[in-house]
Amino acid sequence: MKKILYSIFVFPLFLIAQTEIPLDTELDSISTSEDAKTFIKGNKNLKGKLLTFNKEKHKSRLAEALFKLSKGGKHIIKTDYKKTFYKIIDKAEVTHYRVSYIYFDGNKLTLDEINDKRTKILSQYNNGYKFEALAKLYSMDMNANRGGDLGWFIAGQMHPIFENAIKNHEINDVFTLDIKDRNWYYIILKTYDATPIEELTVLKVTEPIR
Repeated sequence: MKKILYSIFVFPLFLIAQTEIPLDTELDSISTSEDAKTFIKGNKNLKGKLLTFNKEKHKSRLAEALFKLSKGGKHIIKTDYKKTFYKIIDKAEVTHYRVSYIYFDGNKLTLDEINDKRTKILSQYNNGYKFEALAKLYSMDMNANRGGDLGWFIAGQMHPIFENAIKNHEINDVFTLDIKDRNWYYIILKTYDATPIEELTVLKVTEPIR
């Protein structure tokens, strides 16, 4: 009788242990961002999220290791308490743009005041002042501290009028731009040509070590 009871309780546990799929193997079946999102949603006990790595923005050792992998490759970091998996879901070159700008808020200044400032700034720039210094001095935007540098961005991240103006100018062009429906006014310096930059879409999953 005792042997029968032992079999009743132990056999199901053995069956569960046999059918449990290791996380490393389960990740092999994930090949798209939609697969990854479904996996994250269905495994809330694991810390999973999708990340984007940009070859120009991310210079860490981790990023360097990930960019060496092919699509579908995995990088694993193990500590005493957890295992973190990084799986490359996608790897592609994406066109990026980059400019610096000086911003004026039309809710705080009249258009005449803005145009007077822009005329003065353009005159100073043409007389040898650095755009970076002028942005720090005049821009009404938080990125004034960075000399007006917007950093790399892809199509669709900025206002369409802003993006179209950038695409229609050459590198080193300085020009004014008005987005009147938002009361946004600019002087823009195009600092780079449209540039393809490698980006990774990465699924990060952390598994506790028991």
